[in-house]
Amino acid sequence: MTIPLTSDSRREAQFGSVDSRPRGLAASVSPLRVPAMLLTFCLLALLQLWAFGTGRFDWLFPQRDYIFAPYTGQHSIAIRTYIVSFYIAFACFGSGSAVARLLFAFDLVLRFLLICCLLDLLNTIFLSLFGDPYALAVVQIIAGLIGFGLFSLMLLERGSMPEKADMEIGEHENLRPVLRLAATAVIAAALSGFVGYSDFAVVKGLRDITLLGGIGPGVLLFLPLLFFQLYLISMIERRLDAEDDFRSPVSIIVPAFNERYIIAETIRHIDAAARHYGETVELIILDNGSTDETEAVARQAIAEATALQGRIIHVAKSGKAHALNRGIAEASHPITIRIDADTLIAPDNITLAVQNFSDAEIGVVGGIPMPPGGAMFDRARLVEVLVKHGYYSPALSALWGLVGVPGMFAVYRTEPLKSVGEFASGMNGEDTDMSLRIGEMGYRAIVDHRVRYVSEVPTSFAHLREQRLRWFRSVYHVSSRCQDIITSSSMTIRGKLVLPYMLLNSARRAMMVPILLFGIFQFFTDTDPTSPLVWQAIAAVLIGAPMLVAVAAILINGKPAALLALPEYILFRAMRAWFTLESVLTIPINRKAKSFRQPSLSTQSDTSS
Repeated sequence: MTIPLTSDSRREAQFGSVDSRPRGLAASVSPLRVPAMLLTFCLLALLQLWAFGTGRFDWLFPQRDYIFAPYTGQHSIAIRTYIVSFYIAFACFGSGSAVARLLFAFDLVLRFLLICCLLDLLNTIFLSLFGDPYALAVVQIIAGLIGFGLFSLMLLERGSMPEKADMEIGEHENLRPVLRLAATAVIAAALSGFVGYSDFAVVKGLRDITLLGGIGPGVLLFLPLLFFQLYLISMIERRLDAEDDFRSPVSIIVPAFNERYIIAETIRHIDAAARHYGETVELIILDNGSTDETEAVARQAIAEATALQGRIIHVAKSGKAHALNRGIAEASHPITIRIDADTLIAPDNITLAVQNFSDAEIGVVGGIPMPPGGAMFDRARLVEVLVKHGYYSPALSALWGLVGVPGMFAVYRTEPLKSVGEFASGMNGEDTDMSLRIGEMGYRAIVDHRVRYVSEVPTSFAHLREQRLRWFRSVYHVSSRCQDIITSSSMTIRGKLVLPYMLLNSARRAMMVPILLFGIFQFFTDTDPTSPLVWQAIAAVLIGAPMLVAVAAILINGKPAALLALPEYILFRAMRAWFTLESVLTIPINRKAKSFRQPSLSTQSDTSS
C-alpha cells in the first residue's frame, strides 16, 4: 500500500489528550525520575554486595545473598539482593505520599523475604528427608519469578486502579485449548531437552556468542518452540475455518480528535476497502471535540467517497471511550469495525477480516499494524510488530488465550459488542478491556495474520514516551478492572494463564534495566568467587533469546529486509524497558492495600465456544 504521508505531516499529530494520563490513576512523572531511581538502586545494590563481600555475614548467609538454608551448586546472580534493592529504590521514587511508599516498601520486602524463608524451609525439609538439598540455581530462578509476580500483585493491591467491573463469564470449551497446550508443551520440552543435552557444534557456537546463553539452551528454546507450534496451528485453523465468500453489512466507527492532517486519507482508504468488499458499508466519524479542521476535511472526503455511506457525529465529552460508545449506539449492522483516525487500511482488510465471522465462535478479529516507514522509530517498530502481532498473537489465538486486539483496527460481532457494555472510560487499555470481556462471554478473539494495515508510529521521543506510558499502564488497569477472570472459579486460558503471565512479564520488563546494572556490578565486584556470574546467561535472556524469536517472526511474516533493523530493535527494546519502569512509577501508591475482592456472581452465558 502506498502511504501518502510524509514525516513532516506525521509530526502534526496531537498526541496529548485526556486519555494520556487518566485522572486519579496516573501521576505526572519527570523524565529525571528514572535516572534518580536507578542511581539509588545502584547505591543500595553496591552497599549490600560490599557488605556480603566482606565475609562478615558468611555465618548467616554463606551464599552471600539473602539465602537462609544450605544448597548445592552455584547461582549466577544474587537475585534476592537485586529484588530487595529494586523494591526499596522503587518505593523511594514512586508516586504517592511518603508514608504510603514507606508502607509499600516494607510490605514488599517483608513478603518477599518471608516467601524466600519458606522456600529455604522446604529445602531444609527436603535435605532432612533425602540427605541432599536441591540445586541453588533452581530455587533462585523461582525466587526471581516470585519477586516479579509479587511486585505486580502489590501494585494492583496498593496502586490506584480502576474499579472492578462485573463481568459476564460464559461457558468455555476448554478441552481443545488445554489439549493443544499440553501436546505442544510436551513436544517443545522434548525438542529443547534434546538440543540442551546435545553436542552439536552449532549449539556450542550459539552458546559462545550468548544467543543461547550459559543457563542452558533447552531453557531458552522451550517457549519459542511452544509458540511456533501454536502459530502453525493458528495458520491452519484460519485457512480451514474462514469462508472466502462470506459477507455481511458492516458499520465502521472512527473516533477523531484533531486529525486534520490524516483524516481524509483514512476515509479514502476505507472507501477503497468498501469497494473491494462489495457489501454495504456504513461509516460514522465521531468528532470528539476537535479544535482544528477535522470536521470540514472529513465531510469533504465523505462527499467524494463512492462505495460507502458516511456521516459525522459530534461527541462533546472528551475521551476516546465516550466517542466509541456513541459510535456503538449508532452502529446498525451485524459487524462493527473500530478504526483509529490515524490508521490506513488496505483494500482487502475488510474482506479478509469479515471472512472469519463465518465461524460462529469468532467475536473479535484483529490484524497486524504495520508502521508507515520513514521516521526514526519505524524500522524498530516493524520488528516489534512482527514479533508481537505477527507471531505471538496468532499463537495465542490458537489457545483461546488472546487478551487484547489493538483498537487501531478491531472487528467485532455487533451483538456481543452491544451487550457486553460500554468501552471503559477514565483508564488506559479500553480496547484490550473490550476484546477481553467479549472473549470471556464465550467468543473467540483472534488475530488474522493476513490483515495488515498501516498505523501511527510516534516520530518524536515525547510522543513515544506518552504512547508507551499509556500502553504499559494498561496491563494493570485492565487486570484490575477484569479481576474476576483471575479470581473466579471459571477456568479460562486467558484468565488463569495469559493475563497473570502478562502481569509477570510487565514487572520483568520494568526491572530489566536494573538487573542489567546489577549483573555488571556483581561481575566486577566478584563478591563470591565460588559463584561467578555467567555473563552469557544475562545476555541470552536480555538479548539472545529475543533475537532468535525476532528472526523467526520476521521470516515467517515474509519481511526478510527487517533483519537489517535488528540492531535498532535491540536499542528499541531497551527504551521500551525504560518506559515500562517509568510507567509503573506513574501509578499512585495508596496507604491502604486492597486485596482482589471475591468475584461477583457472574452470569453464565448460553454462548459457548
